[in-house]
Amino acid sequence: MTDFPITIFHNPACGTSRNTVAMVEAAGYAPTVIEYLQAGWTRPQLMELLAAMGAKPRDILREKGTPAAELGLLAPDVGDEALLDAMVRHPILVNRPIVVTPLGAKLTRPSEAVLDLLERKPESFTKEDGEVVRR
Repeated sequence: MTDFPITIFHNPACGTSRNTVAMVEAAGYAPTVIEYLQAGWTRPQLMELLAAMGAKPRDILREKGTPAAELGLLAPDVGDEALLDAMVRHPILVNRPIVVTPLGAKLTRPSEAVLDLLERKPESFTKEDGEVVRR
């Protein structure tokens, strides 16, 4: 719905991301889904998302299944600028899914965290693993 726009930065290979998209759709919304591994990131886009989330780059850094360790990004002294540069070069370094609605923006891990960003919520939702989420 255009009166309540929802954007999901999505990785279709991720179960949490797939559950998030399905949960939003089950609530009756038609979200804009951006497959960020294909689309990539820009520095201004990441900075805008981080500002909306009240987060730092390290808060959305994905370590598992990424080159974060081999790029030396896990050390606590790696600064925000270096992390942002790496995220633009390697989109997989950004954890997912990130959801933006008129109610805010957040990394929705676990997927039911998306419910905080929706005006309408599904009565219940069954995740891919069989877990049932009720509002």
